[in-house]
Amino acid sequence: MTIHIGAQPGDIAETVLMPGDPRRAKWAAETFLTDPVCVNELRGMLGYTGTWKGHRVTIHGSGMGMPSLSIYANELLRDYGVRTLIRIGSTGAMQPHVNLRDLVVAMTCSSISTPSSSIFRELNFAPCADYGLLRAAVDAAAAKGVPTHVGGIYSSDTFYDERPDLNEQMTRHGILSVEMEAAELYALAARHGARALAVLTVSDHLLTGAALDGKDRETSFADMVEIALHAAFPA
Repeated sequence: MTIHIGAQPGDIAETVLMPGDPRRAKWAAETFLTDPVCVNELRGMLGYTGTWKGHRVTIHGSGMGMPSLSIYANELLRDYGVRTLIRIGSTGAMQPHVNLRDLVVAMTCSSISTPSSSIFRELNFAPCADYGLLRAAVDAAAAKGVPTHVGGIYSSDTFYDERPDLNEQMTRHGILSVEMEAAELYALAARHGARALAVLTVSDHLLTGAALDGKDRETSFADMVEIALHAAFPA
């Protein structure tokens, strides 16, 4: 048990999927895992452990933003022996060819700052995904016929962004989409010698203003969770 996670030793699997919303963690565990058991509910953050095709898996919320994710990922890696972390969440498209419901698999993550920035000081550390996870996710998406984009994303500190000039530069430099957690996740995985990946569903589009409704989000997110599980445990 840690300050923020109430699970006991052995309650959490070595592979953890991390949605931002704790309610999405509950939904994903009940939808995809066999015999899921709630292992954490401290501060309203939910975590469940069960099995998927015989593999032990935990699905645990991260909260919104890199500071929140950093707390949970640090404790999962340091205190519970987690070796694989896969973020599953929504993202906003920043390229014309990236469409709603498409999948974005983040190869790299740009950011202005992360909770790890103070460690690197003057160094602009370039956090990247684990290649084995990335390749398995792309293969799984292709097998399901889900349109998928692989490349760089932008992890932002702010949800209500007032920097259109920065967004223009992200688009100009080929950044596929924006979200709020993956850069810190990748940095922490590198620090702890673990594997990390972000598998993201495009829920809205910064260039057009289009967005998924609730029903479309649920269907698209189901594909994302299944692809993340196949990436963690390729056949």
